[in-house]
Amino acid sequence: MKSLLARRPSPAMIVALIALFVAMGGVSYGFATGEIDSREIKNNDVRSLDIRNNQIRTRDLRNNEVRGIDIRNSTIQGRDIGLNTVTGEDVKEDTLQKVPSALLADTATRADSAGSVDDLTIVNKTIQLGDPQVTLAANGPLTLVGTCEGDLSNTSAELLLDTSEDNTFVGSQGASPETDLDADEPPFAVGGAGDSPGGDRDAALVLFHASAPSGPLFTGNVSTQANATSPTAGTCRFQGFVVPVG
Repeated sequence: MKSLLARRPSPAMIVALIALFVAMGGVSYGFATGEIDSREIKNNDVRSLDIRNNQIRTRDLRNNEVRGIDIRNSTIQGRDIGLNTVTGEDVKEDTLQKVPSALLADTATRADSAGSVDDLTIVNKTIQLGDPQVTLAANGPLTLVGTCEGDLSNTSAELLLDTSEDNTFVGSQGASPETDLDADEPPFAVGGAGDSPGGDRDAALVLFHASAPSGPLFTGNVSTQANATSPTAGTCRFQGFVVPVG
């Protein structure tokens, strides 16, 4: 009897054994039921290799918790962004390059100094046979004039470019250019239209360019119309625009 009492475990040993059995029973129960929860996982111990690939889904992530530092640089692509969702305020403007075709804008003729559409000269003049030539536009030494010549059997409307500066260049569509028009020479005919009785009035669109050595230049697009048929026989009309620069 005394030997049995000598082998009885101490109270401390009994408490320790109970705690061990409870702990082992809890873990075993979790494994047995497949219901391991966060209480049975040591903090900061679950790692990437413990999670099966493609198993974390949107519903597993708290809203507004994924941030820029969580995403590898240069991995977001166009297909990852909703259509028409990126706006101007999302783009840093000073990082944008020029649209390819916009590079040509740098070579537009003095576009930076055009100022406004007020620099555009609108041409809309009608004159009769026998009237003196009329000034349609002027820019420094350059003057664009219109004439109405001939008679009622053949009326001709002509555009002429005059200059007061030697070695002026004048060119027009469909005609050989004059590369050194001088001040003492007759005005250069840049285009025109002629009409005879019995039909509709004749018209021609004249595209021209002129530049003086000192810098001023003209470029324009003017329709010339001649009419030799009643009731407006013997009239010439000029309509269009001229852009003076310099």
